[in-house]
Amino acid sequence: MPGIGPRGATRLVFYLINTPSSYIENLAKLFLDLKKKVKICRQCFGVAEEEVCSVCANTKRLKNLICVVERPIDLMAIEDVGGFEGVYHVLGGVINPLDHVGPEDLRIKELIDRVKNLEGEVEIILATNPTMEGEATALYIRSEILKVRKDIKISRIGSGLPMGASLEYADQATLSRALEGRRSI
Repeated sequence: MPGIGPRGATRLVFYLINTPSSYIENLAKLFLDLKKKVKICRQCFGVAEEEVCSVCANTKRLKNLICVVERPIDLMAIEDVGGFEGVYHVLGGVINPLDHVGPEDLRIKELIDRVKNLEGEVEIILATNPTMEGEATALYIRSEILKVRKDIKISRIGSGLPMGASLEYADQATLSRALEGRRSI
């Protein structure tokens, strides 16, 4: 399983071996229920218990403000922070030629179709991770959106130094981004 290495897996196996069978049966039932009950939202491609997730179904959300993220867990991280009033679009990954993932493997076409149908002022926030693949994906999406609509504001999430970090330990790329993304106070 993702995030579980050989040592962690070994500890889990020995834990499960030493638990009552009823516990294992309940755990298996929970996994089956999870697979049956959790759906992919047909609008944003996040996780939901219904056909449309609670964010997309919320009429108070700004439908013309779309935050584009790589995975549903990224959406959840932004929601946990609070304060974002728009909606989301989950790509399902990033462009990564080394892993044979191209633009056609992601939900970029669905984003473009979604953007085409919006009226008025629209802003797309590209919130892919600040990696080479995330940056390449953000630039690709930007170019594709501008092919269909030139009147859209496209922004990128800020990146730089985290709170509590020391300048002396930051790498050059992080410091460069921190300076580029500076803001007035």
